[in-house]
Amino acid sequence: MTAIEQTDAARPRGTRLPRRARRNQLLGAAQEVFVAQGYHAAAMDDIAERAGVSKPVLYQHFPGKLDLYLALLDQHCEALLLAVRTALESTTDNKQRVEATMDAYFAYVEDEGGAFRLVFESDLTNEPAVRERVDRVSLQCAEAISDVIAEDTGLSKDESMLLAVGLGGVSQVVARYWLSSESPVARDTAVGLLTSLAWRGIAGFPLHGTEG
Repeated sequence: MTAIEQTDAARPRGTRLPRRARRNQLLGAAQEVFVAQGYHAAAMDDIAERAGVSKPVLYQHFPGKLDLYLALLDQHCEALLLAVRTALESTTDNKQRVEATMDAYFAYVEDEGGAFRLVFESDLTNEPAVRERVDRVSLQCAEAISDVIAEDTGLSKDESMLLAVGLGGVSQVVARYWLSSESPVARDTAVGLLTSLAWRGIAGFPLHGTEG
């Protein structure tokens, strides 16, 4: 059950929940409010009302709005990194790896909770703690991709990292455009097109241990 689903299931005021379930419920309510309003326009009152709890209950779990936002950001940065790593480990076929990685970004962006907006479109990137988390997950995703590129092509770590940053950046930018433009192109078709574009470039590097 997702945090959003737990919010819906647990919203009636006065319901007692285990601490972890309450925390997840509050995170789900906060996600809805932050995604809809942005950080600056959102108020703890709005989040408490959305969760169906009193403000004192909300503050028992999160001392302030920034603490709540960071907890939510941590959750969804971890989800993105897990999705990318899972995609890379899903096959040993390199073209399929590229496609799976592209699709991981599309799936992340398409998720109905809109959590990608907290990671890729935050209105709080001038806050050092937010910027550090966003930069870190982008770097971690790129490192996961670059490890595979380096292993398969024999390129240096720095060269592989450049390609990995490009692959990850293109994936999330195109996925966000695809969603925001309400493109009539089906997701699997969009992923296939982007995979073909990326693969034509990556396939130009011979597999490690073979001659180009």
